[in-house]
Amino acid sequence: MPLKNLMVHLDQGERTEARLEFATSLARQHQARLLGVFGQRAHAQRVGVVSTWPSEEYVAARDASQAAFKNATAGLAQAEWHDINRGGIAEVLSHVTDLARHADLVVLGQHDDRGNSLVPEDLVGEVILNSGRPVLVFPYIGDFPSVGKLPLIAWSNAREAARALNDALPLIQNCDEAMILSFAAGLDEGKVSCGAVAQHLDAHGIKSKSDVILVEDFGIMDLLLNRVSDRGADLLVMGAHGQIGFPFVSRGNGTRYILQHMTVPVLMSN
Repeated sequence: MPLKNLMVHLDQGERTEARLEFATSLARQHQARLLGVFGQRAHAQRVGVVSTWPSEEYVAARDASQAAFKNATAGLAQAEWHDINRGGIAEVLSHVTDLARHADLVVLGQHDDRGNSLVPEDLVGEVILNSGRPVLVFPYIGDFPSVGKLPLIAWSNAREAARALNDALPLIQNCDEAMILSFAAGLDEGKVSCGAVAQHLDAHGIKSKSDVILVEDFGIMDLLLNRVSDRGADLLVMGAHGQIGFPFVSRGNGTRYILQHMTVPVLMSN
């Protein structure tokens, strides 16, 4: 299941380089087209009472992004850089989401809550919930030389989880071993569900093992992140939820919590 059309979001943040490096490597691996989309918040330049666009600051950041993209993608058969050319939050969200709808996989960065990010805070959630495409989110801290060698699949036997699992197949096809982690109200229910997932992965030549955690309505996302750490996973695969929540979690809270506290790259689908 090859990836043939990839998109990566670019901005002037320090983590853009890591996202671009990964997306370029993935494009080379799959001989795919790569679209680099530059978009971030910015104010128009004011001269007296007259506003002009783009500002000098935006132009400098834009030109630096284009140069970095050209350098990173040298030799790539199909590479295109695109400037949103808008600085308003609503416009950035809308344009990035629209472009994402035409990609096999979208690579975004976790919102940097340290207060120096020019990327709209809701960008990741907006693209995940409204583009209809799988999104791979990179944390704003940490180094990830490989992604998908030791994936952890958060399984909930829901539509969103099934979508995420299948969207992740190109990334985990050559993994060492996948871990299926099911959160269930009953042990038998969890084992049956994990067994079906394991059969599906086996049909794709992917080795896996599974575990079931019996939970109540608290701490489920912390349990998940702890297992990611204990496993040494380099990728978390899970369904994203808007109006419908992860089992045992209030609606949408699980998705938001993971996006805020993630420690490894996360692939989410809705």
